[in-house]
Amino acid sequence: MKSIHRRALIKHIAVAASMLATAAATLPAAAQGRPDLVAQSMRDRPFVGGQMLVQFRRGASDADKDTVVRGLGAQVVDDVRLGSARNDGKGDLQLVRLPVGLAVAAAMREAGRAPTVDFAEPNWVYTRGATSNDTYYTNGSLWGMYGSSSSPANAFGSQAATAWSRNVTCGATVVYVGIIDEGVMVAHPDLVANVGTNPGEIAGNGIDDDGNGLVDDVNGWDFDGNNSSVFDGVGDDHGTHVAGTIGAAGGNGTGVAGVCWNVKMLNAKFLGSQGGTTANAIKAVDYFTDLKSRHALNLVATNNSWGGGGFSQALADAIERANTANILFVAAAGNSGVNNDASPHYPSSYANANIIAVASITSTGGLSSFSNYGATTVHIGAPGSGIWSTVPVRSKGKTTASYASYSGTSMATPHVTGAAAMYASTHPGATAAQIKAAILGSATATTSLSGRTVTGGRLNVSGF
Repeated sequence: MKSIHRRALIKHIAVAASMLATAAATLPAAAQGRPDLVAQSMRDRPFVGGQMLVQFRRGASDADKDTVVRGLGAQVVDDVRLGSARNDGKGDLQLVRLPVGLAVAAAMREAGRAPTVDFAEPNWVYTRGATSNDTYYTNGSLWGMYGSSSSPANAFGSQAATAWSRNVTCGATVVYVGIIDEGVMVAHPDLVANVGTNPGEIAGNGIDDDGNGLVDDVNGWDFDGNNSSVFDGVGDDHGTHVAGTIGAAGGNGTGVAGVCWNVKMLNAKFLGSQGGTTANAIKAVDYFTDLKSRHALNLVATNNSWGGGGFSQALADAIERANTANILFVAAAGNSGVNNDASPHYPSSYANANIIAVASITSTGGLSSFSNYGATTVHIGAPGSGIWSTVPVRSKGKTTASYASYSGTSMATPHVTGAAAMYASTHPGATAAQIKAAILGSATATTSLSGRTVTGGRLNVSGF
């Protein structure tokens, strides 16, 4: 039976190759993407079995696309790009389900031969980037926000407290950021005042008011669960922790304070209990690009405290669409303690100009033992070890608001995203490039980061 199955599979692949070879040949033949990096990544990075992303060329007809998909014996699962992302001059991006027995690598090779296909790649799986270890500003716990002369003080903090002492708390101009992560506990007392809303959506009416294909996406969207609820319980602790570092309400005598006290935060949840996929990551990135493009939101950055997948041209393209819309993509460098120059970590290692890759430092200024680094691929360090922030917990059968200390480049990244929001609030109209230059240009030289980051330094928000 096994030999019969193998012969049938070989015949199936041969038929697929024949059908793909006869696809419309009126489009350019040079394939895009980086198949070399994809192949390298497939050796040791997880992806969804039996699925593949196919980027069709601009001008490919429905019949052309059907020929490719049917030739593989596959089925279309989803059209990945949302809203304004469809107008970037490229063709459709489809997620397809492969037939049993057809390996992803083989399917990629066959699809890549079609003249109507730009590239094909795996649907990578990403995970959050934090490790949990065990109250907050006044008791000395919130070291990542301290400055050299604040009280309490820590020279290796982000110097946010120094900026606050000059009344720079992000209130001058309303600034939005997007959190691409797990969900966020929007009802947390330290977050609720800074939860953003989609201006084109009317809550609870069951109608897609803004025409983006998503119903009641008032505070964002859950791309993992495909619904409008951006908070599903204690499993959304990582996203909630990130949100607190960016924008927990300051000066309210409660809990913690984020870098930017009055920022508006929207959430695109794509990480679930099993991680998140490339397809959903692309949707999340494009969601914010579409919000800014169609509603003119002053959305300046997205926070991306996740990673682990291999190279994806489709995701890099989505990040570039965000770049065109002047949205920074602040990304965690990773928690494997390796040199990203030699072993790329995605998405932080993509070459897009709007990316800021962030390493983690300790309260004594050292590179955190877990933190990735890279003289050419990691831009800056920020507090990431023992960071207190907002979380949901389960107590007496109910989900309640609380606080916890986590460590990871995931915790360093939102310090930089908060800094981007702070700069934008005091420099209205600043471009993504200008905000990035200000953040990197104000970095404080740090011995542990010399030769290990582009700036050789750590975040200093008081230097803008």
